[in-house]
Amino acid sequence: MEALGIDVGGSGIKAAPVDTQTGELLAERFRIPTPQPATPAEMMAIIAQLVEYFKWSGPIGCGFPAVIRGGTVHTAANIDASWIGVPIEAELATLIGQPVKVLNDADAAGLAEMRWGVGARWAEEHSGVVLILTLGTGIGSALFTDGNLVPNTEFGHIEIRGKEGEHRAADSIRERKGLSWKRWAKRVDEYVDRMEQLVWPDLIVVGGGVSAHADEFLPLLSTRAEIVPAQLRNNAGIAGAALAGVYQQGRLLTKKSETGTLPIKASPK
Repeated sequence: MEALGIDVGGSGIKAAPVDTQTGELLAERFRIPTPQPATPAEMMAIIAQLVEYFKWSGPIGCGFPAVIRGGTVHTAANIDASWIGVPIEAELATLIGQPVKVLNDADAAGLAEMRWGVGARWAEEHSGVVLILTLGTGIGSALFTDGNLVPNTEFGHIEIRGKEGEHRAADSIRERKGLSWKRWAKRVDEYVDRMEQLVWPDLIVVGGGVSAHADEFLPLLSTRAEIVPAQLRNNAGIAGAALAGVYQQGRLLTKKSETGTLPIKASPK
């Protein structure tokens, strides 16, 4: 089945139609810069514009940089504070004229990696805890235990040296401060070490655009768990959002879950 995936980020909002059997984008993704300030009216207008650009009528999923519970926005770390309390699914459905499944953006990227990427390959032979971290404007996180998504973890906001972790170790910090890969890797290592203390993952997957440079910093990290770069990289958010759009009436599935194992659930019941 085909679905439109929309990935809302701090710097850009992008979309593309996706083959939800393979995770492949069926057209070149279209991107519009995120408005500043990133208010509900401005951002939802862009989402509607993306739907219109592809003249889409069918399943739609949207990864959004916030905690999403019951179709409502509950946090606003990298977007305007006026988003808190907005029933985003209901308002988008009214604006666009069709249902839209909205989930945390890092959760969307995680779903894609667990169905089509490195997480899917690992899960063929292993069970346990998988932690997926996206290092970009902030730090997004997705946590899976035996294939089940624990939604809205928001681990980028844990405190490291008196600051939120993403304010020390996000890729945007590396760029803004002009840090070398080695100096930045020390910050990432400290952050990942804290995560290992908290959730004891068996596998850590590092995503975001910086994963294209994994050879520059992953070998410098000292982790107990196996740590690998994400496979889908910048397309993961779009592909995972599309998958959520297809299964918005029920559970999200990995390939293996279709045979009765590794169910991935979009949100708590």
